[in-house]
Amino acid sequence: MTLEFAVAAALFAGVLCYAVFGGADFGSGFHDLTAGGSRRGAEVRTLIDQSIGPVWEANHVWLIYVLVMWWTGFPESFAAAMTTLYVPLLLALVGIVLRGASFAFRKYSETLAQARLFGVVFATSSVLAPFFLGTIAGSLASGRVPAGGYGDAWSSWIAPTPLLTGAISVGTCAFLAGSFLTADAARRGQRALAERMRRRSIVVGAATGLVVFAGLIPIEHDAPTLWEGLIGRAAPVIALSAIGGAATLVLLWRRRFGLARVTAVVAVAAVMAGWGIGQYPWVLVDQVTIAETAGARATLQGLLVAVGLAGVIVGPALGYLLYLTQTPQWSDQGAEGAERVHWSARMSD
Repeated sequence: MTLEFAVAAALFAGVLCYAVFGGADFGSGFHDLTAGGSRRGAEVRTLIDQSIGPVWEANHVWLIYVLVMWWTGFPESFAAAMTTLYVPLLLALVGIVLRGASFAFRKYSETLAQARLFGVVFATSSVLAPFFLGTIAGSLASGRVPAGGYGDAWSSWIAPTPLLTGAISVGTCAFLAGSFLTADAARRGQRALAERMRRRSIVVGAATGLVVFAGLIPIEHDAPTLWEGLIGRAAPVIALSAIGGAATLVLLWRRRFGLARVTAVVAVAAVMAGWGIGQYPWVLVDQVTIAETAGARATLQGLLVAVGLAGVIVGPALGYLLYLTQTPQWSDQGAEGAERVHWSARMSD
């Protein structure tokens, strides 16, 4: 294993973590957006608040990790992407900031109108942010970012593969979040809400699966290098994604919510891994490889040391935080909060 490959692997591990943890966070906004009016959607929105409230900031630490690893480890490709894809990058970052602020402000709104306004901003931004992040991935994978940077600001991401990966990003996030929220509702004893989320998750998962595999058709013509990687070395991982997605739908149907959450993670992580394996060894497809764009050797060594230290120091803390959110005491508080907000919404209507 070369030093450049080790750093690239550490970078892509961060991408996978962001896809899973940040994806579940983003996807909750989709379910918030489609939950219904104040009365009908109160339980779903409270479930979302209780589920992601303790971890939403931690989830997006992975984005910072990915950006820092990219610009220090592979600076030339980072500069090329930033000077070409600044429009979707800006829109994605605006969405992340707006959804975070609105998520916090909604809890402290003094009137129902304010809560609705912040709720709309949170939900809409939660859909737009992963869409634009997905278009960035599609642009890199379809060879639309020139090695020297300063590519076309619009055609670089308004094209079949980027738009398709944007739609897949939204769908996978919603599917992952739905599986998580269903399990959370069941664990808290909210059986009616769990059934509602179960049905939604099955529909979203089936629709996303169709988009993922139907989308392979335009990729063949629009991104031939990526296509060759997907049907070649990445084929087993893509198959694993299909198996994971199908298993999740079956487990949701049979109300095995805990296992469904695991298989949903496998499905989403495999989709992302398939993209990375299919694109290898390119950072900017058809432009520059990992070895060609890697930074100084001392910098790469320092990054690996930093990653190792972060794994030892930060990893256990994040794991303990996630563990705490699954404890019975936390679940009881969530159920009580859901009942209070549901009653409040009924009184407001």
